Amino acid sequence: MNRLYTKARRELGQLMYERRYGVRTAELIELDELGIAQEGRGYYVAASWRILRRVLSRREIGPRDVFIDFGSGMGRMVLEAARFPFGKVIGVELSGRLHEIARQNVAGTRQRLRCRDVELVQADVLDYDLPDDVTVVFFNNPFQGEVFGAVTAKLIESVDRNPRRLKVIYYNPVEEELLLGTGRFRHLRTLRHARKAALGSPFGWTHIYELTG
Repeated sequence: MNRLYTKARRELGQLMYERRYGVRTAELIELDELGIAQEGRGYYVAASWRILRRVLSRREIGPRDVFIDFGSGMGRMVLEAARFPFGKVIGVELSGRLHEIARQNVAGTRQRLRCRDVELVQADVLDYDLPDDVTVVFFNNPFQGEVFGAVTAKLIESVDRNPRRLKVIYYNPVEEELLLGTGRFRHLRTLRHARKAALGSPFGWTHIYELTG
């Protein structure tokens, strides 16, 4: 009974938050419903609204910082990142349907966005050219296997071209072993974002890493 109450309270809180700000992001959608199901790509479900506020400080973000969300879906993390003083916020999403919802959310939000340069890109991450000024990357377990490996390689190549500190926020870090196996990412911090998160499971945890040139 307590579990059902907690779930209902959480879902109601999300709906009230979305109604307040005039956005729509709280859905779980299987990729076959979107026509983009492929090996190495997961389902769509938004991360917690609060996660960026728990792992980032506004004092550490400035106008030269660029945030990117790979698999940005309906744009929840794009909207949250834009509340920080980033110079630019980017969302990359494969699904045209989710991309259009994100575009509407950004255009119609009643949230106060500090970042005025918000770019939503509909593209396959394998074809996307990563800007060499990105400093914060967000993953909500959007893809695994070879796709995740290819994107990880792009991050390393970008930092090698333009040496800088790059922070990776990995929500539900299914491919942590692959990431750390490159020898280039340093684990900084672990955060529990779900009460029932079990030790040894990637789900319910957020890991933060740093990649330096």
